[in-house]
Amino acid sequence: MPKTKMKTRRSAAKRFHVLKGGKIRRERAAGSHLLEHKTPKQRRRNRKTQIVHRADAGRIRRQLPNG
Repeated sequence: MPKTKMKTRRSAAKRFHVLKGGKIRRERAAGSHLLEHKTPKQRRRNRKTQIVHRADAGRIRRQLPNG
């Protein structure tokens, strides 16, 4: 084991979650305020989580070295 471990970016750890298969899950943006002008469909869809795009996954994975 190396002497030092890489630190996890705490801001990334609060926003992303690594799934069993290695994909990264995220919450959708704009779901907590200014909801009165959004349609019920938008609000409903905003409740679901989404998988991070492949192009961004590597960058996020580097910020979460310990899972």
